[in-house]
Amino acid sequence: MTEITSNLSTALADRYRIERHLGEGGMATVYLAEDLKHKRKVAVKVLRPELAAVLGAERFVQEITTTANLQHPHILPLFDSGEADSFLYYVMPFIDGETLRDKLNRETQLGIEEAVNITTAIADALDYAHRQNVIHRDIKPENILLHEGRPMVADFGIALAVSAAAGGRMTETGLSLGTPHYMSPEQATAEKDLTARSDIYSLGSVLYEMLTGEPPHMGNSAQAIIMKIVTDDARPVTELRKSVPPHVAAATAKSLERLAADRFESAAKFAEALTNVAFTLPTTQAAVVGAAAPDWRQRFAVPFAAFAALLGIVALWGWLRPQAETPKPIIRYSMAFGEEEAFLSVYGPSAALSPDGSLLAYVGTSEGASQLWLRERDQLHGSPVPGTEGVWQPFFSPDGQRVGFITGARELKVVSLTGRPPFAVADSGLWRNGGSWGADGYLYVGLQQYGSALSRIPAAGGEAEQVTTLDTAQGELSHSWPDALPSSRGVLFTVMRTTNQASENDDVAVVDLATGEHRPLVRGLLGRYVAGHLVFVRYDGSLLAAPFDQDKLVLTGPPVPLLAGMPVEPGPDLALSPSGRLVYSTSGQASGLVEVVWVDRAGRTTTIESGWTINPNTSSGPVLSPDGTRFAVGVVGSEGSDIWIKDIDGPFSRLTFDGAFNIRPAWSPDGLSVVYRSDVGLSYALFVNRADGTGPADVLLDLDRDLAEGLWSSDGQWLVFRTDALDVYAIRPGKDSVPVALLTEEFREAAPTLSPDGHWLAYVSDESGRAEVYVRSFPNVADTKRQVSTEGGVEPRWAHSGQELFYKNPARALVAATVRTEPTFTVVERRVLFTFPAGLANYFPNARYDVSSDDQRFITYRPAGAGEAVDATELIVVENFFEELKAKVGN
Repeated sequence: MTEITSNLSTALADRYRIERHLGEGGMATVYLAEDLKHKRKVAVKVLRPELAAVLGAERFVQEITTTANLQHPHILPLFDSGEADSFLYYVMPFIDGETLRDKLNRETQLGIEEAVNITTAIADALDYAHRQNVIHRDIKPENILLHEGRPMVADFGIALAVSAAAGGRMTETGLSLGTPHYMSPEQATAEKDLTARSDIYSLGSVLYEMLTGEPPHMGNSAQAIIMKIVTDDARPVTELRKSVPPHVAAATAKSLERLAADRFESAAKFAEALTNVAFTLPTTQAAVVGAAAPDWRQRFAVPFAAFAALLGIVALWGWLRPQAETPKPIIRYSMAFGEEEAFLSVYGPSAALSPDGSLLAYVGTSEGASQLWLRERDQLHGSPVPGTEGVWQPFFSPDGQRVGFITGARELKVVSLTGRPPFAVADSGLWRNGGSWGADGYLYVGLQQYGSALSRIPAAGGEAEQVTTLDTAQGELSHSWPDALPSSRGVLFTVMRTTNQASENDDVAVVDLATGEHRPLVRGLLGRYVAGHLVFVRYDGSLLAAPFDQDKLVLTGPPVPLLAGMPVEPGPDLALSPSGRLVYSTSGQASGLVEVVWVDRAGRTTTIESGWTINPNTSSGPVLSPDGTRFAVGVVGSEGSDIWIKDIDGPFSRLTFDGAFNIRPAWSPDGLSVVYRSDVGLSYALFVNRADGTGPADVLLDLDRDLAEGLWSSDGQWLVFRTDALDVYAIRPGKDSVPVALLTEEFREAAPTLSPDGHWLAYVSDESGRAEVYVRSFPNVADTKRQVSTEGGVEPRWAHSGQELFYKNPARALVAATVRTEPTFTVVERRVLFTFPAGLANYFPNARYDVSSDDQRFITYRPAGAGEAVDATELIVVENFFEELKAKVGN
C-alpha cells in the first residue's frame, strides 16, 4: 500500500475502511472503501494534492453541499464530503458496472436506439439539476456510469464546487475544469458564467461520439481541439453514419451549435427532439450544417474576462491561416529507419501521409509481423500502433485523426490516433487491393479477387455497395488502388488487365460517382490526385504528372515526367499530402530483380549463378527439391505470376502457362511434382503439376474458401494447407472428404511446416500478442504443444536431420533451435547463426528461404547487384512538392 493510501486509510479509519485503489480522474483519485456505519461499499474520491492545496476546505465543503440535495434516478448521489488530515474528499455509491467510456473503448460505436436512450436519460437528469440552478460543467463518457442498463451521472456539481472554492486561483493547480473534447465554446474560451446550454453542448458531444465513434472535434493537443471547437462546425453525423435518422442528426447538430443561443433552451427540449421523428432544423440553420465555418469573430461577443484565453487561439489561428503565396524552396532528403522500426514494402502502397503532411503512417515490423507505425515530421524515430499487427496499405481519414488499413488477413479496419483500439469496418476475407477515405464519409476499397470492381463502405461500418463495373470487353480484370477525389465527384483507380501486379497494360482511370461510368485516363500502375494534378507511376518506374479537373473528371494537359527509378515490385510506394509533401521509396530497382543466393551458417553469401536474376513474387521464396538439386520459385511476368523450376547447376524452365497468379510452390516427397496456389478459376485453389512439365496441371484441392499454400507430409499421406484467413487444416486426398481443423483459433496461424518424420507441425501464431514459433504434435495437435521462440519469431523451417528448427527473430537473424523429441518435445538450445541479407523483411504468412539437404546452407533472395551493403530502410521526402508541379506542369 502506498504512503498516500496508508495516510488516507489512517485519516478516515473512523468512518471508512479503504480497500483498494480504483483509478485516476482529472481532479481526483478514486478508492473503493467500506462505509463502516452503514455497512456498504462506497467510492471515496480524494482531490488531487495540487488542487486541494489552493482550495479552502471550509469553502469546498460549503460549495459541494449544494449538490448533496440533488435526488434523481439518473444522478449518482453524494453521501459525504469533508477534510481529513489535509485530504479533501467526497463519497458516492460504488457502482459495480462500467463507465460509458469503458463501453465505447470496447464497442467504439453504439446502436442508435441505445445511444438515444442513454442521451435522453442523461438529459432528464441535467434538466432536473438545471432547474435547481446546478450546472455539471464536466459531462463526458467517464462521468456516465452504466448500472444494470441504467445510465447515471457522476460528479454532479463537483467542477462547480471546485471552481467556486478556488475562486480565481485555478491556474495555480495546473488543471482545467472540463475535458477538451466535450467543452462548449464558451467554456473553452473561459467564460465565467456558464448556463445550462453549456451542458447541452457537452451532452451533444457525447451523443456524437456514441453515434460516430469519435467526438465532434479532434486534435493532437488540447489547444488544437479548443481552436476547432471555437472556430469549426462539427461534421453532420450522417456523413460518418448514414443510418442515423434525420431527426436524431438534426437534434445532434442543434445541440452542437457554437453560439449558445442557437442550441436547445433546455435539456428537456433536447431529449424531446431526439424522440420526435418530425423534428428538423430551420431551413437556414440546416443549410449551413457541415458547411465551411464562418469567422468566429462574427459569431461571438467575447467577454473581457476571456480576452487573455482567446489571444492564444487567435495567435494559433493566425499561424495556421494561409498566407499570401510566395515561392517556397523545394527540399529533398532521405528519411532513414532503424532496424527495429524498418519500413516494410508489402503488397500495394505501404505508406500514407496525413492531410497536413506532418505525420507519416507506414508499414513496419514488430516482433516478426508487420505493424502500423507513426512518425512525426520533426522526429527521428517512429512508434508502433498497438493492435495493428498484420497491416497492409494504410490510408488517412480527411481529418487526419484516423487511419484505415487493410490487413494480410483481408480485414478492413480503422484505428483512431487518440489511442483507442482499432475496429473492423467490414468482415474479413474480402479486401485486398487498396483503400481510400473519401470526404463523403465512405471508405473506397478494392476486393481481393480478380474479376472484382471497387466497393465502398460507410466509415462507421455497414454494408458494402459496388461502385464500378468491369468492362470485360476491354480486358479489365480488376479495379484496384482507389483514391477518392476531395470534391467527392469521383474516384481514381487502377484498371488491371493481367494477374501481374505491375503491367504495362494497366490504366489509371476515374469513375463518375453520379453515373457509375468510368474511363481510362493514362497508362499507369498507380494514380493520386493532389492540387489540381494527377500524379501517377508507370510500369517503367517513372513518376509523371498531368493537370486534372476533379469536377469535370478530365485531364487538361499532357503528362510531364518528374522523376525515374521508382520500384514497381511489390508495388509503388508513393504518398502525397494536400499540404505539398511527397514521400516515396527507391529501395531495390524499378525492375524488382533479385539474385538467388546461398548463405552458410557463418553468414557468408554466394550467388547461385553469377549474373542470373529474376523478378520474383516475393511471397514465394525459393523452395528446394527433396534431393537439393533444383528449386521452385514464383516469378512475375507480363502475363501474371508463374512457377518456374531451376536446376542448381543447369537451366531455368517454366512450369505454368495459364496466365494466372501462381505462387508458393512446394515439392512432393518424391520430387516428381509441385503443388502451388493458383487463381486460374478466379478463386484461390491448390493445383499440382509434374515437375518436368510433361503433364497438365490438375486441381488438387478446391474448397469454399481461398487457399494460401499447401505442403505434403513425408509419407505423402497428408496435405497440410493454410487459408487466406490464416487458419491451418489437413486432409488425406483420396481418403477424407472433409478437412481436419488443426489451427483455427481466433488468432492468426501461418507458415506451417512438418518435421522430416511427419510427427511434428511447426507454425507461427500471434496468440501471445506477438508472432512466435510453436510446435504441435501431428496429426493430433491436441496431444503436445511447445513454444520454440522466446522473443518473437517467424518463418520456421525444419532441418533435414529433424534435430533443429530454424526461424527468423525480429532482428532478421536466423536462429537454430536444437530440439529433442523423446521422451517429449524439448528445446535444448537456441543459437543465432547470422543476419539475412538486407532487402527482404521478416514475413508472417510463410517462409521465404529453404534449407539445403546437408543443413549447412540456406537458399534465399537479395536485390540484384546489391552485394553485402544494401540498406533498403529509407524513404525519399520532397518538401514543397507543389512548387515542382508548378514549375514542370503548370498550374
